[in-house]
Amino acid sequence: MEKLNANQLIDDARLTPLHWRVILLSALIIIFDGYDLVIYGVALPKLMQHWQLDSMTAGLLGSVALFGMMLGAMLFGSLADKLESYGFSRKSLILLCIMIFSGFTVLCGFADSPKEFAIYRFIAGLGLGGVMPNVIALMTEFAPKKLRSTLVSLMFSGYAIGGMSSALLGMWLVPKFGWQIMFILAGIPLILLPIIWKFLPESIDYLVRQKKWNEVRGLLQQLAPQQNITVHTSIVLHQENQQTAARPLVALFTENRALVTVFFWLSVFMALLMVYALGNWIPKLMVEAGYDLSTSLVFLLALNLGGMLGAIGGGYFADRFHLGKVICSLFLAGAISLYLLSYALPMVILYLCIAIAGAASIGGQILLLAYMAQFYPSPIRSTGIGMALGVGRIGAILGPILCGWLLTLHLPIEYNFIALAIPCVLATLSVIAISICNRTKRVMLNSSISP
Repeated sequence: MEKLNANQLIDDARLTPLHWRVILLSALIIIFDGYDLVIYGVALPKLMQHWQLDSMTAGLLGSVALFGMMLGAMLFGSLADKLESYGFSRKSLILLCIMIFSGFTVLCGFADSPKEFAIYRFIAGLGLGGVMPNVIALMTEFAPKKLRSTLVSLMFSGYAIGGMSSALLGMWLVPKFGWQIMFILAGIPLILLPIIWKFLPESIDYLVRQKKWNEVRGLLQQLAPQQNITVHTSIVLHQENQQTAARPLVALFTENRALVTVFFWLSVFMALLMVYALGNWIPKLMVEAGYDLSTSLVFLLALNLGGMLGAIGGGYFADRFHLGKVICSLFLAGAISLYLLSYALPMVILYLCIAIAGAASIGGQILLLAYMAQFYPSPIRSTGIGMALGVGRIGAILGPILCGWLLTLHLPIEYNFIALAIPCVLATLSVIAISICNRTKRVMLNSSISP
């Protein structure tokens, strides 16, 4: 009987229509995710006016979704790996998360009080946080090895598209229909659920472990049309992917993974701290530095464009060089750029420095997720990504708070930018530590199998 390793076939595959279907549907889900996260900021002025909210209450309402995302990433990331033994697939959990974040975001549009709005927003945050680790894991499991980082980064460009769509629609619709329309439009994913269910494939690793051979053969044949895969073909996985993890959370700290896991958490924490600190405060920081508000808002656009280009470009280079080296280069460049912002520079150089800071924070965080997806084996992949994102959300919550506190100290403006460069440096050191741990692990493995 002919033996076929499904993981090896996927690693060596060329791009096929099935790959593009997974990329487009995954990007579509991430677009929904990005839209739902940004709409609060778009609706905020009208929302504060509608309920007569002060700034503190409005800030708390905005933070409840982040708390939900933190718990959702941890909960649904580990559940995807834990419930597999009961026949609950990653695809099913993705659809459940879409139902949660889309359904409860729609309910936000019908909320009668800030308290009711906060409850709906928190539950929507659970779905927003839970969908991400599972979509990343699914995309990684279908991506050819030589394009894995590029495809994950390309998929994540949908996040920026969702955010920009929310802002553009808000400019057009909110003045005519009120803030509620933005949340009601978030119900579109519910309408598209049957399409996603039909066309988004199941994880091949999951199907093999569940012994659903007809589905496995059908998907593998689409990935490798030149292969003749029949009922007589024995299909296997890489050794580390063959068994479902009984305790996926514990498995993150076994087999010499403990230190790497901790350093991944630290690096994602620092990256998300930067993303949210810069995203919330860069206009104010630039006003403090002497620029007018309209120019400072353009800096925010440069930050996000830099993030998108950094993620896609970084993914391209990561597939040609070492992923860890590319991430380190991004974070180091970000630290230098943030430090340079403390000087009076020509406008073009300022925009470039802001864009590089965006590439480091937003792009670096996306590449870290791709790095984790490639590091953890399939049975614990969602758990690894979900836990790191959960810990990272603490940084997302603290980032704007710390930046606001920094401004209350009325320090010289250059100190503010130097302080923002520190997380970049710590993220760089964390990724270097990950590379050292991985190198040490490979040396130990090689020495143990040598005669």
